Amino acid sequence: MKEFFKMTLASMLGFLVVSVVMTVFGFMIIGAIAAIGSEQPVMPRSAVLTIDMGKIALTEQNAPADPLAMLQNNNTTPVGIWNAVSAINAAAGDPEVKMIFMKPDMASGGLAELEEFRQALMNFRNSGKAIVSYIENPTNAGYYLASVSDKIYMTSYEGGMTMITGLSTQLIFLKDILDKLGINVQLIRHGKYKSAGEMYIRSGISPENREQNQEMVNSIWQNWSAEMAQARGLATDAFNGLIDGLKLNFPSDYLENGLADELMTKEELREKLCTLSGNEEFSDIPFMPFSDYVTLKSLPNLKADKKIAVIYASGNIIEGDDKSQVGGDRFASIIAGIRNDESVKAVVFRVNSPGGSVLASEKIKNEIDLLRQEKPVIASFGNYAASGGYWISNSCDYIFSNAGTLTGSIGVFSMIPEFSGTLEDIAHVNITTISSNEHGDMYSGTRALNQTETAYMQASVERIYDKFTSVVAEGRDMEVQDVDAIAQGRVWSGADAVEIGLVDEIGSLNDAILYAAAAAGHPDLSSWQIAEYPKPMTTFELLLESLAGGNGESVFSGTPLENVAEAFSAWDAAESGKVYARMPYEISIR
Repeated sequence: MKEFFKMTLASMLGFLVVSVVMTVFGFMIIGAIAAIGSEQPVMPRSAVLTIDMGKIALTEQNAPADPLAMLQNNNTTPVGIWNAVSAINAAAGDPEVKMIFMKPDMASGGLAELEEFRQALMNFRNSGKAIVSYIENPTNAGYYLASVSDKIYMTSYEGGMTMITGLSTQLIFLKDILDKLGINVQLIRHGKYKSAGEMYIRSGISPENREQNQEMVNSIWQNWSAEMAQARGLATDAFNGLIDGLKLNFPSDYLENGLADELMTKEELREKLCTLSGNEEFSDIPFMPFSDYVTLKSLPNLKADKKIAVIYASGNIIEGDDKSQVGGDRFASIIAGIRNDESVKAVVFRVNSPGGSVLASEKIKNEIDLLRQEKPVIASFGNYAASGGYWISNSCDYIFSNAGTLTGSIGVFSMIPEFSGTLEDIAHVNITTISSNEHGDMYSGTRALNQTETAYMQASVERIYDKFTSVVAEGRDMEVQDVDAIAQGRVWSGADAVEIGLVDEIGSLNDAILYAAAAAGHPDLSSWQIAEYPKPMTTFELLLESLAGGNGESVFSGTPLENVAEAFSAWDAAESGKVYARMPYEISIR
């Protein structure tokens, strides 16, 4: 009885502590939400629109205000690319916006977001308004954005980090460490360029993988360097010569080679901005932060009675209803709902996915095909529309891609790790299997596949590869043999994908929305409401769902070796034997 009393008292105290913590946490969240609601930006007259790339993060979809981010003192505001581009376009025609002052340092993000944002800045400048940039630490991404400016000013101080060195990608190969751990990864694939899984079975890169990566990086940089060089009145070869010769080290190097217009201190910059904006004192300049301007210009057009739905398929394609990725069942349901919504007259399918589950991809594509029978569906490719990402979208009525989009990767694979060496030689654990049938343990991971089982898996991979190429041939109105010639798992840049027929046109999300409006018979966007699907979740909402038993991500908390083993174990139990259409890597740029 006494022990029971102690246990009950301990439980009550524990409950009380948790209640107090949750109450305090709740008040903090409520305070953060109240703070969000109280901060309403005000538009000044003759404003200088200030774009500090160190304070904004260009993302695929605009995220709602996040109380947890505020509590963490996160000074970076995520801005969806559609909202960002729309705000720049609005500023071009806004009489209250006099010019743009941009600080491109620390610019980062996906290739597509950076390309689309730069194009919007170019359109702003072409409207007759000025853009001025000030650089302290030049990077590839930062200078790419700054190159659209009428004037590029750079710090006169030395000691900053210069990182304009071209693009590179690093690939990791794990075979040697896996061999030491006794892990044998059995990879079954079709496509000589299908390098997903190669990191587990090789100590170094294959010739085919090297070829596709080199050509992909070259293609992306060729477009970027040509745009930067042209903006500064240089030949592309001359611009790349400066980079290859490491001629851009100090601020004076940028000035002498025509990549900067003037070197100045912060105080000299303030004086210059006063002159350009027509103000006597720096404190009198009516600066308007870009994130605040986006908030003002992102109000929905509630007067419009017809909608263009923008569906953001961003992340890995997986089975089920997961809200943090592209869940096949969840997205199939969303697309079906849009098909039955009579107020939606046209759809833009924004794909930013390296692929994933074939089964989930098939579910999504089937709903897209049904949707196309009712309404025009225009695809817009973000950073990736590869493998499964291309599977779900290739049949759309028209496809826009950014020049740097990674697309194609038409190939499939299956991967089964086998841990018998780990168990026997390292852990000294012996396994005895008792099975009702001859191949009952083929997915157990405790032994290698035999020849018959490997052939069984290969037959599945071959069948799905044939299905993939047939799907693409039908969607792009091509012959299967022509698709096979550009498939084999090869990844293409968007610029190259246009040439081989995988996409129709180089263009942005904004271009796709304009095209969808015209396809639905009303090209004037002012008569449309843009409806985004699915609604993005904040960190707080994801936390609540996780606490409620939702599909939150698993977090491993042991030693690095324990985490690797746990990750492999979890993957093996759920994923062995499945066939995937996925690109092997993801890219961000700085």
